[in-house]
Amino acid sequence: MSWRADILSLFPDMFPGPLGFSLAGRALERGIWSCEAHDLRMHGLGRHRAVDDTPFGGGAGMVMRADVLDSALNALPALDGRPIVYPTPRGRRMTHEDAERLSVGPGVVVLCGRFEGVDERVLEKHGIDQFCMGDFVLSGGEIPALALLDACVRLLPGVMGSDISGQDESFTDGLLEYPQYTKPAVWEGRETPEVLLSGHHGAIANWRHEQSIAVTKARRPDLWDAYLARQQIH
Repeated sequence: MSWRADILSLFPDMFPGPLGFSLAGRALERGIWSCEAHDLRMHGLGRHRAVDDTPFGGGAGMVMRADVLDSALNALPALDGRPIVYPTPRGRRMTHEDAERLSVGPGVVVLCGRFEGVDERVLEKHGIDQFCMGDFVLSGGEIPALALLDACVRLLPGVMGSDISGQDESFTDGLLEYPQYTKPAVWEGRETPEVLLSGHHGAIANWRHEQSIAVTKARRPDLWDAYLARQQIH
C-alpha cells in the first residue's frame, strides 16, 4: 500500500502544489504515495457554507467551528492508523524525528486551520497532534502542511535516488549539515577546502564532522546543547 495523505482545507486546490514536482511529484506519479485534498466548505453550514464563528469570550477574528470540522473528519476514508495532525503556532516544534516516525506509518491526515484557529474541542475529541513549523505566524495551515508532507514523503523508500542520500543531512544526527562544495575547485578566488580534494575519506569525514559541530554551535546553540545531552546519556 502507498503512503496516503488526506488534507482538510478551505483551499484544496493548493494541493499537491509544489509536491507535484521533483522527487515528491515523481513518487506521486509512481504511486509511492497518494494525496487527496478535501474542501471544508462542503461541510459548512447554511446557504453560505459557513465554517467559522465569533470566539466565545470576545476578541478579534473568527474561529473554525468544531461541528463543521468534526463532520469533515468523520467523512474521511478509514484512517487505518493514520494520525491526524494540525499545524499551529501553539503546537510543539516539529523535528526530523517526527518526520521519520510519520513516514514509516501508513500516512497522515492534515487539518489546515485558518482565521484565529479551530475550536479546541475538536482537537480533544480526535486526539489531534499539534505541530509548529517555527516561531512565526502564517495565514493558514496549508503552507506548513506542504512542508510537513514534503519532509515525510522524501523519506519514503524509493523516493530519493540513493539510500544514503538522507543520512548526512541536517538534523539526522542532531547536528546541522557541513558546508558543501562542487566544481570549479576555485571560484572568484575562493578555494575549495583542500581536504575535500585529497581523496582521503577518513580525513574528509573528520573535517565534515568538525564543520557540523562548528556551524551548529554558531547557528543553533539549542541543538548543540541537546546534542551534548544525548552524548552524555549514551
